[in-house]
Amino acid sequence: METGGLSAAALANGDLGSQRERTLVPERLQKREHERQLEVERRKQKRQDQEVEEEKSDFFAAAFARERSAVEELLESGESVERLEEAAARLQGLQKLINDSVLFLAAYDLRQAQEVLARLQAALAKRRQELQPKKRFAFKTRKKDAASATQVASAPDAPAAEGSLTSPPPLKEEGDFDSSWICGFSNLQSQVLEKRAEELHQQDVLLTQLRNCTIKLYGNPNTLRLTKAQGCTLLCGPVSTSVFLEDCSDCVLAVACQQLRVHTTKDTRIFLQVTSRAIMEDCTGIQFAPYTWSYPGIDKEFEGSGLDKNKNNWNDVDDFNWLARDVASPNWNVLPEEERRIQWD
Repeated sequence: METGGLSAAALANGDLGSQRERTLVPERLQKREHERQLEVERRKQKRQDQEVEEEKSDFFAAAFARERSAVEELLESGESVERLEEAAARLQGLQKLINDSVLFLAAYDLRQAQEVLARLQAALAKRRQELQPKKRFAFKTRKKDAASATQVASAPDAPAAEGSLTSPPPLKEEGDFDSSWICGFSNLQSQVLEKRAEELHQQDVLLTQLRNCTIKLYGNPNTLRLTKAQGCTLLCGPVSTSVFLEDCSDCVLAVACQQLRVHTTKDTRIFLQVTSRAIMEDCTGIQFAPYTWSYPGIDKEFEGSGLDKNKNNWNDVDDFNWLARDVASPNWNVLPEEERRIQWD
């Protein structure tokens, strides 16, 4: 009897186990089917998003090429101020098109568009310079004035005269864009250097071979390049196109621009206002924070520069030496807020 009871109990347990198995099988199938449907929807959404991005990219490419051709034609035949002003207006439209397309453009396409824009803006600045009336040449007749000028040029304690750039040769490196650097400072140390709006307006500014200097640029340059600087502080108003930083160390910058390029630079803090993305290569110890420098008239300079003051991608940085998207680059970081409190003046 006991044996029969055990057999009956075993059969009962077996039936219960089979029922549980039959119950679990549909649940697993349902779960698998649900996961399959989610994956199908995810792939469908991804395909639709990709199609939308491709459509946006195609629209951008067509609009950019059309406006670029129009600007190039205006610059080639720009024998009047009116045609150059039309070219300037179209370039501002191109800049806005790039700014509005940053989020969906591939990094390479964005970089190419920014470089084309910078070349066109440099060409515009050059054409404007060519149309300016040339100063009339005249001999100096006063010997005293001539002697004084000679003394100032050769005096060792006149660094502004020695270091001020009037027409240095253009750098034959990336970022030059075949424009002539006609404004800036070079080969100075432990100096406070300044330029005002009337000196800077739409000029290409070159700062090179500076050590332990403070440079204040109150105005709206077209481009700005700082190279081979050490221990310097650079404060600059809105730059219409690009800022280039190269071979620098232990510097502090406050710059506003359309594009920032940083090469072979280390241990530098950048307070940045940028409408596209910052790009860095072969750099270490770079820290970024929002642009905080201000001076009377800066709002007007922003309006004239074509930059959108309300748009700032200061912490959106492309490091060309760090391709891993899921791991932060070790070459740059965000400057902690407690270290951003700087008295600029």
